[in-house]
Amino acid sequence: MRYHADVHRLRAGLLGLGLLALSPLTVHAQSWQQVENEAKGQTVWFNAWGGDEAVNHYLDWVSGEVKRDYAINLRIVHIADAADTVKRIQTEAQAGRKTNGSVDLLWVNGENFRALKEANLLRTGWAEQLPNWRYVDVSKPVREDFSVPVEGAESPWGSAQLTFIARQQQTPQPPDSPQALLEFAKAHPGTVTYPRPPDFTGTALLEQLLINLTTQPDALKQPPQAKTFAAVTAPLWAYLDTLHPLLWRNGKDFPPSPARMDAMLSNGSLRLSLTFNPMHAKQKVAKGELPKDSYSFGFQSGMLGNVHFVTIPANASASAGAQVVANFLLSPEAQLRKADPAVWGDPSVLDPAKLSPEQQKTLQSLIPEHAPKVLAEPHAAWVNALEQEWLRRYGTH
Repeated sequence: MRYHADVHRLRAGLLGLGLLALSPLTVHAQSWQQVENEAKGQTVWFNAWGGDEAVNHYLDWVSGEVKRDYAINLRIVHIADAADTVKRIQTEAQAGRKTNGSVDLLWVNGENFRALKEANLLRTGWAEQLPNWRYVDVSKPVREDFSVPVEGAESPWGSAQLTFIARQQQTPQPPDSPQALLEFAKAHPGTVTYPRPPDFTGTALLEQLLINLTTQPDALKQPPQAKTFAAVTAPLWAYLDTLHPLLWRNGKDFPPSPARMDAMLSNGSLRLSLTFNPMHAKQKVAKGELPKDSYSFGFQSGMLGNVHFVTIPANASASAGAQVVANFLLSPEAQLRKADPAVWGDPSVLDPAKLSPEQQKTLQSLIPEHAPKVLAEPHAAWVNALEQEWLRRYGTH
């Protein structure tokens, strides 16, 4: 009997070791099951930029999918600027609203993420626990957002890159560097411009040119310093001082948005448009909103790019539901649909190598050919500093 008892004990011990070895995965599966159970029947208020019909249609589809599969009521709050939602979250925190917040999920990145994270107004440590995180391309900047460490406080769901658009008929050979852009503007005066900062795309062009032109690139990884700001940015302002007189309306006026630039490219008054979506030209051509010969291009040395995320406020009323929605947004099905220019054309954050052969093929076909390499965004604090200085120098014309 003793022998049997020892064997039994040994077996039990080995089984225990086996369970220990499995436990992190098992516990993770169980805890995710608990999140899904808790999410059932929750209403998730998702604040998302509502400035594009394609985006809005896509989010309507997401709402239908999460309702059917997870019994979540996803309510999309269309916002013009994430900064407005940031203010609301801050106001609720100041009023002592620790739970029951009005925002469960927010489409965010950059300066707005930094403001919320620094004030400890976000739930942290959840993003890399999502089951679909396993598909994410971690070579993209998914663990830092404009040089601010993410620390699991937001989940990636799309990527973007500053991209020029031209027409083959008009511009068979596009400018591929800041110097070439200057020469191009000299050769075709009045046909080049950019959106007026603080338009997001206009500011992105300032950042792009600063990265290309500054003699102190390392300074851009930190917040701007009062004593070095002038020296770091001097080459940018010297460049713009030369460029502006060659622009549309002699640089005395700027279009309010990339959409206005698209219209001006279509009617022939501009030779270049600008977007923060490398699939934008394809999408707008497919919808008949840009001429058929429109194409995308970038500078040879690379173009500014970033990842956009969803985040969960610390006082969210439905954080389980918000996590389930964030996880769905990372699913291959949702990511491939979003990347299709006929739907939205927002590039995926997934690694094709982690997908099935079929999905891999689909994703590869949606990645723009000859895409320039992605240049990381400067620290989030540069956005406001550049906008203020631009407005001081050129905003009163």
